[in-house]
Amino acid sequence: MSSRPLLLMISCVLLHVITNAQTYNYGEVLQKSLFFYECQRSGNLPSTNRVNWRGHSALNDGSDNGTDLTGGWYDAGDHVKFGFPMAHTATRLAWSGIENQNAYKNIGQWSVLLDNLRWVNDYFLKCHKRNANGSTQRFYGQVGLGSADHGWWGPAEVMAMSRPSYFIDPTKPGSDIAGETAAAMAAASIVFKTEDIAYSDRLLDNAIALYAFAETYKGKYTASITDAKNYYESYSGFNDELLWGAIWLYKATGDIIYLNKARSYYNLLPNQSRENVKAYTWGDNWDGKAYASYVMMAMITGENQYKADAQRNLDYWTQGVNGKKITYSPGGQAFLDQWGSLRYAANTSFLALLYGKYLQSSDPARATLYTNFGIRQIHYILGDNPNKRSYVIGFGNNPPINPHHRTAHSSWIGSINEPVNNRHILYGALVGGPGRANDAYTDSRSDYQSNEVACDYNAGFTCAVAFLLEQFGGQSLVNFPQPESVPYCGEYICSGTSKGTSFKIRLQNRTGWPSRAEKNGCYRYYFGLDNGLSVSDYRATISYTSKPGATVAIFPYGTTMGYVQVCFPNVNIVPGGATIFYVETQITLGLRTGLSSTLFNATNDWSYYKAPGQPLSTISETRRIAVFSGDQMVCGDIPPLTTARLSNLSSDKHESISDIVRIYPNPAKQQFTLQINHSFNTPVQFILKDIMGRTVIQKSFNVQSIQNIQIPDAMQKQHGLYLWELRKSDGQIIQTGKLSIAD
Repeated sequence: MSSRPLLLMISCVLLHVITNAQTYNYGEVLQKSLFFYECQRSGNLPSTNRVNWRGHSALNDGSDNGTDLTGGWYDAGDHVKFGFPMAHTATRLAWSGIENQNAYKNIGQWSVLLDNLRWVNDYFLKCHKRNANGSTQRFYGQVGLGSADHGWWGPAEVMAMSRPSYFIDPTKPGSDIAGETAAAMAAASIVFKTEDIAYSDRLLDNAIALYAFAETYKGKYTASITDAKNYYESYSGFNDELLWGAIWLYKATGDIIYLNKARSYYNLLPNQSRENVKAYTWGDNWDGKAYASYVMMAMITGENQYKADAQRNLDYWTQGVNGKKITYSPGGQAFLDQWGSLRYAANTSFLALLYGKYLQSSDPARATLYTNFGIRQIHYILGDNPNKRSYVIGFGNNPPINPHHRTAHSSWIGSINEPVNNRHILYGALVGGPGRANDAYTDSRSDYQSNEVACDYNAGFTCAVAFLLEQFGGQSLVNFPQPESVPYCGEYICSGTSKGTSFKIRLQNRTGWPSRAEKNGCYRYYFGLDNGLSVSDYRATISYTSKPGATVAIFPYGTTMGYVQVCFPNVNIVPGGATIFYVETQITLGLRTGLSSTLFNATNDWSYYKAPGQPLSTISETRRIAVFSGDQMVCGDIPPLTTARLSNLSSDKHESISDIVRIYPNPAKQQFTLQINHSFNTPVQFILKDIMGRTVIQKSFNVQSIQNIQIPDAMQKQHGLYLWELRKSDGQIIQTGKLSIAD
């Protein structure tokens, strides 16, 4: 065959690739994949946190060793911080930023990538303890005990198990984890070199020291941090990480010493069984860095030895080599292993795309073969598969909704089966995928092989998507992310009788936006003053409580009502277990001695509730028992002591739906009207908060006032639900309501 028809054939294939590559919006995929890493954050979250169902967590990490190890990423659907796969992930994300910077910048995600890289590298800097001369003293490679962590099912914000921290040092070496972390910091130093030179220099200095430690004190980290052996065993040993670290230090410094080290460690990589060539029948992953090193060394040196090794591995994944070839499913998935199968395909896709680009001029046939492979595998993940579904949560057609992820599930009772569907959308997370090479997949939370997510699952996937975005284009979503809608109320239960009121109230902590332990919870039962009685004529007692320490008191409320306040100081109510997420009390409300019980009528109490058609003993939800965290009302309704009305007289249209005032702002008339009439002699304060609890508007008004309130820029740009309240000057809440800013 002549060269001309061959070139024509290749041209047609490339054209087909480009056309096919425009099927999915890579910009949206990359945007959401980066967001997933924000969902995995541990520690004290910044004010810029965009995940409204995540809060501060694991704030005592490292305290067992007298150091601060807060920060970093939770590994997967659990809450252990495994340093080895975390460093692998950080290296890959930095690599992506180096190779495809324009992809991130073109869709406005460069700053997001930098933020994620800084977050994880700040954690590595905390883990790296150095001697006075700058050498490595120790490096912390894990926080949390796998068995204890995996034995509890609940959100990160309320976990209470012990979280020991583990380290390597000269007597307990770990060349693999030290070498990979050195690679991560060296790669990040390249990214930050044009963004923050001081930070870049600091990362590189730490990378050099940590790599020297890895070389000086050689050994597998799982022999020193033995708990990791059960989860992230270093099967390939440490020579591949010493090679990998040397490659990245060479790229960061340009020092030929590191390239020579890389050559030396490369020679120590194992050969394929019964063949005199480097191993080629596995794939790039958190443990094995050989395959990525083949590609890097080939691209750095251009030498045939490295090119042959890179091509042999990629040929195995595509056309086969020496009679060996990766297994393909009927639907086209390149299937390597049952545990997180899509992660291997995505990792190799990035290497294939990157190396395919490198070969465009020297070997266009292979370049097309590898490029086709990379696109095909990523498209399989995004929805081009027999199931016609996306394997990326929150993207595409019929994506998973029940990944094996404790915090996204947010079970209040500590059960993997309750609720049926996860409460939160873990946007951008890549699930493990089919467990066999048959395309079969079930969106089951209990299937941690096929439906767990992990930081390393998204690593190569993010790299591949960024590559495709730079080559073929795409756009990010303008209004992503939107905060999840936050339910205002939990579940509270009461029953009553007409002769003295005996009521049972179960106060449940059903927080999840974010989850939080309640240590100062109270509830208020509002009752009417009957037949000219005063508050001093009433008595309240606790006849039963499921947890000791409850207190009870009666207070006046206006001139015609009072309320019973029951508080649980120092009682920890935690949304993370069947017996710890609630507290139950039985309260008796009656009259003082000497007064006839006929003067008392419970059925007209504001908080009295009987479910229609149900006996008094029926447990039913009610919003008329107000719940407080300290002095902050967090749920329920209180009787109105004033009349306040929100409207939007200046806008084109508005409507009232139940107790929500919904307005559709006119850009030229961004205001709403507040009309207040009340009987107090002191001013009242109007407070408007967003669903994260942040105050947006705070104003004081005189009695019987009408005010036009300007909508701040933040509200104009952030449509959604807002909560408002009126308070007296002493802080007492007298009315609450909701305001919705709609499109």
